[in-house]
Amino acid sequence: MPLETTIPLADRMRPQTLEEFVGQDHILAPGRLLWRAIQADQLASLIFYGPPGTGKTTLARIIANTTQAHFIALNAVLSGVKDIRGAIASATRMQQLSQRRTILFIDEVHRFNKSQQDALLPWVENGTVILIGATTENPYFEVNKALVSRSRLFQLRPLTETDLDRIARQALANPDRGYGGRRIEVEPEALMHLVNVANGDARTLLNALELAVETTPPDSQDMIVLTLAVAEESIQQRAVLYDKEGDAHFDTISAFIKSVRGSDPDAALYWLARMVYAGEDPRFILRRLLILASEDIGLADPQAIAIVNACAQAFDRVGMPEGRYPLAHATLYLATAPKSNSVMGFFDALAAVDQERQGEVPNPLKDGNRDKKGLGHGAGYLYPHAYRDHWVAQQYLPQSLQGRVFYQPSNQGFEGQIQDQVARRREAQLAAGLETVTPGEHLTSTPDRAVDRWLQRSLSQTGDQLAQLRDRLFDLAQLQHHSSILDLNAGSGLLTWEALRRAPEGGVYACAWTPLEAEALRGQIAPLPVLNRPVVLETFGSDTQGLETSWKNLDETLAQIAPEIKFDCIIGRNVLVQDPDKLNSVKTWRKFLISSGKIVLAESIPRHTQRLYKLLNSEALNPDLYQQLIDGEEAIYQTPDDPLVNWDGEALNAIFAQAGFAVQGHIIQASTPRLISQGLLDRWFPPLGNSGLSYSARLAKKLMAVDIARIRNIFYQNLLNQTVLWHGTTLLLKATPLLQ
Repeated sequence: MPLETTIPLADRMRPQTLEEFVGQDHILAPGRLLWRAIQADQLASLIFYGPPGTGKTTLARIIANTTQAHFIALNAVLSGVKDIRGAIASATRMQQLSQRRTILFIDEVHRFNKSQQDALLPWVENGTVILIGATTENPYFEVNKALVSRSRLFQLRPLTETDLDRIARQALANPDRGYGGRRIEVEPEALMHLVNVANGDARTLLNALELAVETTPPDSQDMIVLTLAVAEESIQQRAVLYDKEGDAHFDTISAFIKSVRGSDPDAALYWLARMVYAGEDPRFILRRLLILASEDIGLADPQAIAIVNACAQAFDRVGMPEGRYPLAHATLYLATAPKSNSVMGFFDALAAVDQERQGEVPNPLKDGNRDKKGLGHGAGYLYPHAYRDHWVAQQYLPQSLQGRVFYQPSNQGFEGQIQDQVARRREAQLAAGLETVTPGEHLTSTPDRAVDRWLQRSLSQTGDQLAQLRDRLFDLAQLQHHSSILDLNAGSGLLTWEALRRAPEGGVYACAWTPLEAEALRGQIAPLPVLNRPVVLETFGSDTQGLETSWKNLDETLAQIAPEIKFDCIIGRNVLVQDPDKLNSVKTWRKFLISSGKIVLAESIPRHTQRLYKLLNSEALNPDLYQQLIDGEEAIYQTPDDPLVNWDGEALNAIFAQAGFAVQGHIIQASTPRLISQGLLDRWFPPLGNSGLSYSARLAKKLMAVDIARIRNIFYQNLLNQTVLWHGTTLLLKATPLLQ
């Protein structure tokens, strides 16, 4: 019997190499961690996690085809502890006889019970086997935590329509494993329907395509024509990923609740339809809506909970399918209602009860029915109904909590109407409470030890500010775990290490501008596992004349190491400060980006940096000399041909726009304590003949040598070993390519 009639098309068309594999570019694009690991045959234990039909088992088989290690495959549905022990025995023999590693692939690994998973653990831990697990369930919930902690997780996503279209066309064209040996014509609408309804699942697509081909008789020309009608018959219902106890259940209800909370009725109805279509219990949905009516709407619309409760009762009376009407009614009401989460004040009150010493019930609030005469309980209580508006100012909190606020009304809907009333009454209550403060309970003034601590660490704030700048830069970059990142000037590694932390499944490439930087980076990354290290790129062109050469070197280096790589994000700090041709550099970087990539930079702006003359007391110089110093220093920052100072934030934004980017720019101004040391003053005022582009050399364009000497002496006399507040300006820039 021919091969194609005995093996399903989906199995015949499994890719056998990485080059044949379609989709999952976020983990398998050239240069990504998993791609490098497979190519280098340097695999550690892995768990592939994702929906059916996305390539988990196929990836394991590709690894089996490419690795030099001994490969054993088990299916958790069909295997038990005995099979595991057999695999371990085989791996042990292989290690003893030929020193070969063994890769143990377990499909549907979540199907193993706890004892079966425990049986694997010691052998994974001691390196007898390298585990590759495949699962459709969230491994954090369904797989032994010890196994998860010893494995790297890769999440596979549903395939895109482009991916599925490519897979279908490959099956139709492949003469050996697909239908390339037959005459088949597929109408575009038919293929589009199969791709659309398969919903990211390649197996569903290929099964439907196989059914369509095998059940459609050829015409008189021996041509099998797949029409839209045939496609609709072959795949009648969309493949919906939904497991009532798995991630799809929790993720979909989460999307639904967040859409209602976010007041998006369209999205709320869509996610509701997804759940109903997949067979979710409507009572579960209504219970979540009842919670949301209090948690997210509360007093902004006090009727919300009553309406949802009425809808829930209506559903119980009418059942399905008519029960969909009250279900949609409740969803739309809550999605369009004003929102307030002020009810969360209750949990602040719970925290106060849990964390603070219990305050005694104020005497006026105590029960006076039993001890009023003997102990005076209840004495002093003011009965609100005896007063106008049925309210009177008095304190109801324990004395230790007087003035504490738990309920914070929003300005939404009905609650907005009571917001001012609540605030005014609180003020009156606090005033009333202050009248009854126990004598001796007053505020005292104590030394501010926080100020002392601040003074002690003031000189180290530069490091703190760099850390804050780094965090702001990466928050702007919005990286994902699988992002590929290019650090344009790794330097000390400030950005490189954070990139590794934020994109552990991607790839980080770090540019070293000098041999010293490259050596330092390689020394720092040496302790890391090979696959976790950033790739150090030697560009070596850090002087102002060598930047163009540096980017050319980068282009050539990337072409040798990873010719197909494109980056999701390019980052850098002070890359362009002294670049004489900033526009050309930006244009060069653009070709390293994917179409949806981004460039994120933090650039200090020398034009707006601290002026040195402002550090001096103006009375230290005679007025004429001080004015000459001001004029001379300000002239430095107006030099049109000096790439260090001939630009500012607006100019840099314009350069990126000219290079074809949409730009977002944020100016950050900061002041940092700085010690004026002997070395720093010597750099500002070096000996004659060694001045280069120093401060004194630049002043010399406007001032005479004798005047510069007098100014130098005053700087040394007044600032040496003094700590000053240094002002600086940084541009935080994010640029994304415009579509061509």
